[in-house]
Amino acid sequence: MRATVNNPNYFSDRAPIRGIILIVDDHPHNLQVLSSFLDESSFEVWAARSGEKALQRLENDLLPDLILLDVMMPGMDGFETCQHLKNDPRFWDIPVIFMTALSETADKVKGFKLGAVDYITKPFQHEEVLVRIEHQLKLRYLTTSLIAKNTELQNTQSQLIQTEKIASLGQMAAGIAHEVNNPINFIAGNLNFVQQYVQELTDLLKLYQKYLPNPPAEIQAVIQTNDFSYILDDLYHVIQSMKLGTDRVTEIVSSLNKFSRNRETGKKLANLHEALESTLLILGHRLKANPQRPAIEVIKEYGDLPLIDCYLGEISQVFMNLITNAIDAIEESQKNQNYHEILQNPGKIILKTEVIEDRVICHISDNGTGISEEVKNQIFNAFYTTKPIGKGTGLGLSIAHQIIVVNHNGKISCHSRPGLGLEFVIELPIH
Repeated sequence: MRATVNNPNYFSDRAPIRGIILIVDDHPHNLQVLSSFLDESSFEVWAARSGEKALQRLENDLLPDLILLDVMMPGMDGFETCQHLKNDPRFWDIPVIFMTALSETADKVKGFKLGAVDYITKPFQHEEVLVRIEHQLKLRYLTTSLIAKNTELQNTQSQLIQTEKIASLGQMAAGIAHEVNNPINFIAGNLNFVQQYVQELTDLLKLYQKYLPNPPAEIQAVIQTNDFSYILDDLYHVIQSMKLGTDRVTEIVSSLNKFSRNRETGKKLANLHEALESTLLILGHRLKANPQRPAIEVIKEYGDLPLIDCYLGEISQVFMNLITNAIDAIEESQKNQNYHEILQNPGKIILKTEVIEDRVICHISDNGTGISEEVKNQIFNAFYTTKPIGKGTGLGLSIAHQIIVVNHNGKISCHSRPGLGLEFVIELPIH
């Protein structure tokens, strides 16, 4: 079985692994000599007798690891062939070694400028050819490995930065929740007494009205100036509104506490619906109506889910990323519409959960712009984003993929057609 130079065992002294060498030369004798020698040296050899045929040979998925290219050929010579190769991004990293009887420095400089990596002078010395080929293949392997490691390092560094940001957010959320919790509890607790005191004063005023129906002129003047019936009635509604407000703040503080605590604990049995609800509460300000658009409707189709053994903080992070992206997509699809037009087809986010066999399935879908097949194929790649500069890092979905697939042994996929919205499907094992 053939393997390419991407395998580090290629350079093993014991058993060198075969690579593909494409020889381009218009002389059959040269092709025969080199093909025989390289085949004996455990390479797979392709041959082409012109630059045009060499380019045709490359029009397939399997590519050579190195090209030996004759300079002097009728029609398309070696220099022109090399230029075609280096202008095509599919072939730019394939090392090209020129074969020539030319000894002029100007010719060699021209070849190097076009992208060649080395020269082999005719007549061929087999050992020299072998050493130069192996040297270039090793350089290519090391370069490819370095690029891959550098990309991996960048991804790791970016994920660490993102994780640190999330950790900082969790700490900030915990701090805010702690600072807000005490005063809001104080206010909420005292509102009960305020309501009681107001009720007692209202009852007392009604008794005065009952037993002293004709108060002095000064009191009558104040009564005529102020509508006490309205004031007392509205005061009750004001207190009720204040209680609703404090309840809302208490809910937000509770969600912030859950959000921060979830990031401090390891795997535990958790209710995914609670994670979804906490996320929706935190994102509530973005779902509300504003002067540009009506409210985004959230449709919940929750199934009967068991508790899931998971890192709940990480799952909450995934929900946060996906729902935020859904809101962004809806707003993007509405940016050229007026309020009335949007009202005819308002933004919707559907959250559906179900159990299928031994897996919990979470569907998060929107009626935004959707994405193309090309974008869908890249959507989980690190640093890939369709958002404008400054609006997105291209890391959210990459990290979501890491969390679901690697950290939880699950699956995450997306389904979309342009103009018809986007759906993300998360699958998590129950056990």
